Amino acid sequence: MIFPFLRWLPPRLSLLASQFLRFGSVGFVGFLFDAGTVYGTKDLIGLYAAGVLAYVVAASVTWWLNRIWTFRGLGGGSLLRQWATFMSANFVGFICNRGVYALLITFSPLCMRHPVLAVMAGIPAGMLFNFHLSRRVVFRAPKN
Repeated sequence: MIFPFLRWLPPRLSLLASQFLRFGSVGFVGFLFDAGTVYGTKDLIGLYAAGVLAYVVAASVTWWLNRIWTFRGLGGGSLLRQWATFMSANFVGFICNRGVYALLITFSPLCMRHPVLAVMAGIPAGMLFNFHLSRRVVFRAPKN
């Protein structure tokens, strides 16, 4: 077990907590891709477009990692359909996440100079929505 302290929880809660911790770990990797894409493209396409592109890149990476690790064996359909469902289900999180990002790079000179701060601030705004919808819509266990 990757999170041994969870064995003291009831099995259902342990599974939920394990998935949430894995989801958060995958989210950190997504943050690295997100920030890297913003910094790698901002001078070419501007901060707003870089923020949108970075979200698509990071969300695609996190979909794949959640598929093979966090929610392994759950969900179904073709890869393209599952990716599209993930992107659609996480649109609410995208609006929250990139809304915070856009507000900060618009009104905060500090975030305009250091957009990684705006990227980081958007994370908690979208994470809970994304976890819930990923678990309930994209990677749900098949019904018996």
